[in-house]
Amino acid sequence: MFRMGAMSASSKVLLRRSLAGSSSAPRRAAAARRAVVVSANGANSVDASRGSAYDCECCPPGSPFLFRLPNTRFASVSTRSAASSSPSVLASAVPSDVPSAAEELVDYLNNSWTSFHATAESARMLTEAGFTRLSERDEWALKPGGRYFFTRNMSSIVAFAVGEKYEPGNGFNIIGAHTDSPCPKLKPVSAVKKGGFLGVGVQTYGGGLWHTWFDRDLSVAGRVLLRRGKNKGRTSHELVRVARPIIRIPTLAIHLDRNVNTEGFKLNTETHLAPLLSTAIKGELEAETSGGKAEEDEKKKEKKKPAHHPLLLAVLAEELDCDPGEIVDFELEVCDTQPSVIGGAAREFIYSGRLDNLASSFCALKALLDAGGGGSLANETGVRMIALFDNEEVGSDSTAGAGGTGVARPP
Repeated sequence: MFRMGAMSASSKVLLRRSLAGSSSAPRRAAAARRAVVVSANGANSVDASRGSAYDCECCPPGSPFLFRLPNTRFASVSTRSAASSSPSVLASAVPSDVPSAAEELVDYLNNSWTSFHATAESARMLTEAGFTRLSERDEWALKPGGRYFFTRNMSSIVAFAVGEKYEPGNGFNIIGAHTDSPCPKLKPVSAVKKGGFLGVGVQTYGGGLWHTWFDRDLSVAGRVLLRRGKNKGRTSHELVRVARPIIRIPTLAIHLDRNVNTEGFKLNTETHLAPLLSTAIKGELEAETSGGKAEEDEKKKEKKKPAHHPLLLAVLAEELDCDPGEIVDFELEVCDTQPSVIGGAAREFIYSGRLDNLASSFCALKALLDAGGGGSLANETGVRMIALFDNEEVGSDSTAGAGGTGVARPP
């Protein structure tokens, strides 16, 4: 039990005022606990280490008080008590500022819902810092002091800076990380209809804590393959992110699963993890009103079960400003719409998904941009490089993974 030391004179006055309106002993005791504040006068402030008796009108002489403020290594801040309009200093851990690097990391996380978006955000930061974008189709003419990057599959990126004193054979300094994170991904045939609801079929990607995806405001993001009419039938890859929550993985009500708290939740990723998109009736009505001419032409063709719900295609088309019929295919992930934030009473934590491994990706990127003082290469004799790969969560054995040829050819 905590003990409170002797109170300052100003604190006693505040305490007596709080006790004046209390009509019973319990209420007086509660008021006493609420009214105690530490005086702004350092000479008369509470000495928590003495553990002396608490002296007031409602407690017998020598009675120990219930609470004592713990020691803290943080700076004091001002607050306002209910009984007074003047600020009173409390020992509290509330710093007024947050490191700029932490804020930049949060922005990076919020712009990187998928490996595609993480790569695009990294490319944007590199371009703004003066890096030159290369294409693997072209012949490169690299120069000492040059800064370059290239992407592969729109989901992995390699950036490097050649030192001004570099000579062949000096070597490379490489930081590796990955842009992908565990998540449910939409199946190639995602349309699911069951129990009067439209669902979205998903498959697990990587080693995720799948029970944490339940009862969250979810959406989709990723890459879409389009064949726009204005492009004369040419296909293009475009990124999409639906910011509003459109799907949800609900938990079964306790009335229908009475033993879940004693026997635990036995997750079946195939049957339990399918997010709900809409009711079947609402979904069909919305699909009828949102379809365009291309969709009407499709209806005239041989009828077959669609690979994806028309309502989902309509939502994607709205984000991409295209006709649903122009969507050829996509590679989408289920994403949590709750933004990454800096949290904690002392603003010392980052609350976010995808920290595995975007935190390392951001640190590598930041190191490359800031190394040598603003990225200076004047005294650099080697090559600084970062490689942010895709598909690490499933073994890295892909063209965009660390097992591919993005950095080095395998033996």
